[in-house]
Amino acid sequence: MDILQKIQEKYILEFNANIPIDEFILNILVVAILVSLLRLYYVRFGNAVSNRQKFASNFLPLALATLLIIMIVKSSIALSLGLVGALSIVRFRAAIKDPEELTYLFFVIGLGLAGGANQPILAIVAFVFILLLLFINKLLTGKITFKSEDKMYVNINTDITDLGQITKVLSDTFSYVDLKRMDTLENGLDLSFICKAESLEQLSKAKDAITGLSKATRLSIVDQPDLIV
Repeated sequence: MDILQKIQEKYILEFNANIPIDEFILNILVVAILVSLLRLYYVRFGNAVSNRQKFASNFLPLALATLLIIMIVKSSIALSLGLVGALSIVRFRAAIKDPEELTYLFFVIGLGLAGGANQPILAIVAFVFILLLLFINKLLTGKITFKSEDKMYVNINTDITDLGQITKVLSDTFSYVDLKRMDTLENGLDLSFICKAESLEQLSKAKDAITGLSKATRLSIVDQPDLIV
C-alpha cells in the first residue's frame, strides 16, 4: 500500500497539478475526432495519386504524438530546448509523392499542437473554417472528384496481334485502362495494363471476354492499390 500511495502522490497528483486529467482526456478526444474527420475528407476529396487511405491512416498517430510532445515540453524550457536539439539530428526519409500530402500533414500537426496547448475550442473552430474554405475552393475550381484506388496490374499473353481488339475488350469492361508495356512475341503479343475495377463481376466479365479471344490467350491480374496512374 505504501508503494501505491507513493506512486499516487509523486506521479498522479503531480500530473494532475500540471495538466488536469479532465482537460487531458478532452484534448485527446477532440483531436482524435477532428483528425478522423479530416481523414475521411482527405480520402474522399483528396487529389493525390497515391493510396490516400493508406497515407491517411498515419494522421491519428501523428496528431496524438504531437499532442503528447507539446503537453510534455510546454511547462519546461529545458525540455523544449532538448526537443529542438533532438529533432535537429533526426532525418525523415519518408517519400512525399505529392505536395498535397505535405499540406495535410501540416494540418494534422496543427491540430495536435492545438490539443497539446490546451486549445480545443481553437482547434474545432479552425478545423471547421479550414475545411469549409477547402471545400468551397474545390467547388470553385471544379475539382470535386472521387478517385477509386482499386487499381490492378493486368498482364495478357496472347497469339492475337490486333492490339485494338484487346484494348476494346478491356475498355468495354473497366472504367480505366492504360497500356504500360507491349512486347511482340514470335506469335502474338505480351501486354501489360493498369486497370480499375469496381466489382468482382467486372473481373469475371473481363476474364471471360479476354480468355474467349483465343485458346492461347493467358490472363494474369494482380491487385496493386499503390500504383500511380
